[in-house]
Amino acid sequence: MTPERPDPVVPAGPGASAPPAAPTATYRLQLQPEFPFGAAAAAVPYLASLGVSHLHLSPVLEAVPGSPHGYDVVDHARVREELGGEEGLRALARTAREHGLGLVVDIVPNHMAMSPRHNRALWEVLRDGPASPYARWFDIDWEAQGGQLLVPVLGGPLGEVLGDLRADGDVLRYHDHVFPLREGTEDLPLPQLLDAQWYRPVWWRLARTELNYRRFFSISELIGLRVEDPEVFEATHATILRLLHEGVIDGLRVDHPDGLADPGTYLRRLHEAGGGRWTVVEKILADSEHLPASWPVAGTTGYDALRHVDGLFTDPEGHEELLGHYRRFAAPQTDRGGDWAATARRAAYKVLTHELATECDRLTRVAHRLCAASPDPALRDRAPWALRTALRELLVRMEVYRPYTPADAASVVTEEAARRARRAFAVPQEAGAVDVVRDLVLGRAGDGPDHVEFRTRFAQTASALRAKSVEDTAFYRYVPLLSANEVGGDPGAPAVSPERFHAYCARVQRDWPLTGTVVSTHDTKRSADVRAALAVLTEAPRRWADVLAEAAGAGDGAPDGQLAWAAWQTVFGLGPADGERVRQALLKHVREAGMYTSWTEQEPPYEEAVARFLAAGPCGPPGERVAAFRKSLEPHVRANVLGTALVHLTMPGVPDLYQGTEAEYRALVDPDNRRPVAYPPADPGEKAAVTRAALRLRARRPGAFGATASYEPLAARGPAAAHCVAFTRSGEVLTAVTRLSLRLSQEGGWRDTVLPLPPGRWADVLAPDRVFSGHARAEDLFAPLPVALLERAEEAGEDG
Repeated sequence: MTPERPDPVVPAGPGASAPPAAPTATYRLQLQPEFPFGAAAAAVPYLASLGVSHLHLSPVLEAVPGSPHGYDVVDHARVREELGGEEGLRALARTAREHGLGLVVDIVPNHMAMSPRHNRALWEVLRDGPASPYARWFDIDWEAQGGQLLVPVLGGPLGEVLGDLRADGDVLRYHDHVFPLREGTEDLPLPQLLDAQWYRPVWWRLARTELNYRRFFSISELIGLRVEDPEVFEATHATILRLLHEGVIDGLRVDHPDGLADPGTYLRRLHEAGGGRWTVVEKILADSEHLPASWPVAGTTGYDALRHVDGLFTDPEGHEELLGHYRRFAAPQTDRGGDWAATARRAAYKVLTHELATECDRLTRVAHRLCAASPDPALRDRAPWALRTALRELLVRMEVYRPYTPADAASVVTEEAARRARRAFAVPQEAGAVDVVRDLVLGRAGDGPDHVEFRTRFAQTASALRAKSVEDTAFYRYVPLLSANEVGGDPGAPAVSPERFHAYCARVQRDWPLTGTVVSTHDTKRSADVRAALAVLTEAPRRWADVLAEAAGAGDGAPDGQLAWAAWQTVFGLGPADGERVRQALLKHVREAGMYTSWTEQEPPYEEAVARFLAAGPCGPPGERVAAFRKSLEPHVRANVLGTALVHLTMPGVPDLYQGTEAEYRALVDPDNRRPVAYPPADPGEKAAVTRAALRLRARRPGAFGATASYEPLAARGPAAAHCVAFTRSGEVLTAVTRLSLRLSQEGGWRDTVLPLPPGRWADVLAPDRVFSGHARAEDLFAPLPVALLERAEEAGEDG
C-alpha cells in the first residue's frame, strides 16, 4: 500500500502570496543541529522584512549525525531528522509562504559520506560487493586492489592494530567503525576473514596512493557518486524532485558539478525532471572563462561576481607596492609564495604527487591500457612513467577547472601547454607521450568506452587538482593581500577597473541575468567585511609596512615571515576579536599551506611556535598598534564595506545574502563562518539600513532588476571622477559608490566632481528628504554616506 502524500504547500492566509518563479534575492541559512528548521522558521518574519524573496537552505537530506554542514549525505530518501525531518521542512515552507517567501535548497549530487554505519547503500556494497544493486551508485575501481574496496580508517599498519579489529556476529568492529561481513565469513580467523571481504580496512595514510574509489577532492570520507547513471540519478533525486513538484521547495543550488562525469547531461536531466525550476551551479570560472551556454541553468552561485566586486575596491598600483613590501618582509621563495604563477604551479605538482596521487595513478592506468591496445602504432611503446609525467605536466598547466567536451578541450589543454610540458623529458622521443595524452584528451585517438573513461577521469582529476592546489594550497602560501585569496579570485592580478567591472555587468545582464551573485558564503575564507577592510591596505601600502615593522619588532618570535604577514593582516581585517578564533584560523592556514606542517604530517613544535607568536604578537599588546592603525582608517573601511554591499545588491543577477551579513559581519574561514547567528542582529547599524533599503527597492521594482532589465554605466566628471562608480538599472534605479576613498582624501576630496544624472528627479532611497536632478555634486551626493541609492521620484513608493 502506497502511503498517502502530504498536501502540497500553498500560500496560506489572505495576505499571503506565492514567491516569484525566479528569486529577486535569496538569504542563505546554514542549517545544523544547533539551527534546525524550527529556528529557521522563527527567523522568517525578520528575514521577510528585509526584502528577500527566498530562503536559501544548506543541504536538507539525511547526513552523518552531528554534521555541521550537511554535505556528507547518507540517505537521499529522507529529510534530515536532526533538523526536524520532512514535517519540519514542510512547516518551514508553510511559514515562509505565509510571509511571501520561497525556498531554494542546496543539493549534493557528486558524493556521499563514506560512513557505512549510516550510509545503507554503501553498507550493502561492502557486504555484497559488485553484485549489490547499489554497486553502480559509487565510482569504484573493482579491477584494482584485488577486487577489494579500500577503506582507509585504520590508525596504523594492519599488523600494529590487528588487535583492535574484531568480528561481532555479522559485523566487523574497529573502535567506532562498524562494517558488514560477507555472508559465510563470520567464523573465519581474523586474518582470513579480512581477506574474504569485498573491502579491506587499511591504514589511513594509504588513501594518498592506493585508494580505488573516486572521492570529493582529496577527502576520503566522501565517496563519489555516479549520477551519470539514470537509475542512480532517479534514486538519489527522487525526494528532492518530489518536494519540488509538491511546492515545498522552489529552486536549487547544485554543489560542485565539476566533480561529475558529465555535468552538461546531468544538468539537462535535472532541468527536465525538475520542471525548469530556477537553478544555479557552484561553478568557479577563471577570469577569461565563461559558463557553458548549453547548460540549462540560471547561472553560477556567484563567485565570479565576488571577484569583480572585490577587485573594484582594490587599488592596482597600491597592490603592486604592497607586493614589494611583502617580499621584503617575508622573503618568500619564488615558487613558495614569492610569485603567484610559480607558487600555483609548484602547489599543483605537490598535490598531484601527494593528495591526488591515487587519482593520477588511475588515470595513468587507463591511458596505458588504451596505448597498449591501440591499433595505431603512434600510441604504442609508451611507458607508464612517461604517460604519468605527461599527464602531470599537462594538468599543472591548466588554468581552468576542467574541459567539458572534446570540442572545448583544445582551448583548455593548449598547444602552448604541451610545448612546455615536453621540456620535462630529456629524450625527445619520450616527450611524444605528451602528444599522445593530449590527443586522448582532445578525442583525436578514438571514441570507445575506454577513451570516454579517460576523458572523463582527466576532467574530474583536473577539477580536483585546481581546487586543491589553488584554493586550498597556493592561497595559503602567496599572501601579499589576503582579500584577493578568495574562491574564484586571482591573487596575481586582483584589481578590477571600473571599465572592466561595467563590461562584466553588461555581459551578465545580457547572457545570465538571473545568475546568482555573492560576496560572502559558507566557503569564503574571509567574509566580505573583512576583505573590504583588507582592500584598504592597497591604498596605504607604505603606512602598512611601517606599522607592521613596529608591531613585528615588538612581537618577535614569528616562526616564518609569510605566516607573520598573514597573521598581522588577519587581525587587521578582523578587528577586535577573540584570540582563539584567530588561532584556529591561522592553524588551518599553516596546515593548508603545507610548507612546515600539514593535516597529515603535523609538526607540533612548529604549530606550538605559531600559537606562541599569535599570543605574544598579533593577539597580544603589539596588536594594539595594528588596531590603532585600523581605527585611523575606519572611514575608508566603512566606504568599502557599504560600497561592496550596495554594488552587490543592485548589480545584475540575483544577490544571495549569507546569514548575518545584512549587518556588519566579520568572519574567518570555516568553521568560524558557519557559527549560528542571532535574529534580528543586536546592533544592525548603517550596513543593515543600506541592505534593507536596497532589498526593499528590489522587491518594490522587480522589473528594474530582472531578466528583462537593463544596465547602464554612468560616468562622473571632474578631478575625482575615477573615485565614483555609478550605474543605472532600467532607467529607474541609480547606484553610486565611492571607490578608493583613502586615495580620494589624499588627493583633496571630491572638489568640483559631478555625476550627470539621467533626465528627471531622483529621490534618495537612504535619505528620502533628498532629491537630485541634473548634475549632482559628488560632495553633496555622498555627504551622509559614501554610497547613494536613488530612484526616479515620479514613481517612488513608500519604502515600507
